[in-house]
Amino acid sequence: MDISCALPTTLDSPEHVRIAEQLGYRRAWLYDTPQQSPDVWMMLGLAAARTERIELGPGVLIPTLRHPMTNAAGTAGLCALAPGRVVVGFGTGFTGRRAMGYGSISWAYVERYVDAYLALLRGETIEWEGATMRMLHPDLSAPPRPIDVPIVMSAFGPKGAEITRRRGHGIIVHEALLPVEGFDWLACIAGGTVLGGSESPRSDRVKAAIGPGWALPYHLTYEYAGPDAVAAMPGGEAWLASIRRHPERERHLAVHDHHLIAMNEADHAAWQAGGSEAVEMFTITGTTEQVRSRLDRIAGTGATEFIYQPYGPDIAGELERFHAAATA
Repeated sequence: MDISCALPTTLDSPEHVRIAEQLGYRRAWLYDTPQQSPDVWMMLGLAAARTERIELGPGVLIPTLRHPMTNAAGTAGLCALAPGRVVVGFGTGFTGRRAMGYGSISWAYVERYVDAYLALLRGETIEWEGATMRMLHPDLSAPPRPIDVPIVMSAFGPKGAEITRRRGHGIIVHEALLPVEGFDWLACIAGGTVLGGSESPRSDRVKAAIGPGWALPYHLTYEYAGPDAVAAMPGGEAWLASIRRHPERERHLAVHDHHLIAMNEADHAAWQAGGSEAVEMFTITGTTEQVRSRLDRIAGTGATEFIYQPYGPDIAGELERFHAAATA
């Protein structure tokens, strides 16, 4: 099973990708969350200039954030900077849309968008939004067409999985959804930290290292299952109380504040109210032996790639410790 990494895009991401390559990670995925991050294509380009082997890609693009021509041009430019190393992911959108107050988009729209995007990369003339267009990039602007890149989709339900089988090369899922049948490229994504010695999974160091990822289930549950489902989670009532202090029309801003970068006010409240007891449930956190055992179980489901999400103030150290445990 390949070991890759995924990073919430920051100005430090190009350097973190360089470190990931040095450590031996197969791929580096950068998130496309424009309401909290610098442009993903810009950071991928800077990462390409600092690396030679690691595969690079946006994980994942949300179609409504950019015209298909814009993403096709971004893909082409990255392929010129990192030939043979570009992978591209698509999805219906979570924080990249929810943090701006929008819901997810339909898989039917994603399929139409990906069809248009791939046709542009092949050099075809397409119809989009009532207009006819084609990539007109000369030699100094992009590689010649056709441009072929592997496509992976983040799909958490049967409809998304079916469209992914038709349009993508691979699929990204969370551990809870494994196994998923019918894919030669099956990626599982999760975060966590490797404990040292007798370190407690509820120590201050661990809280800082995995808190943003530990909080992700609260954000997901609130958006997709609603407040009642959050209330049933450890510390969920405290999390909801914090969110409800905000005007209803602005609660999505409180939910996604510092998403996967740091814990927000509601996340801290849930941790203090007993949510910290779910560290091992919500993240892959444990000793080297425990992390290695968990990864072995994931590989046993047929997963071909594990995508590690590091968090906290020491991304470089988290990348180093996790890779060492994964390859122990």
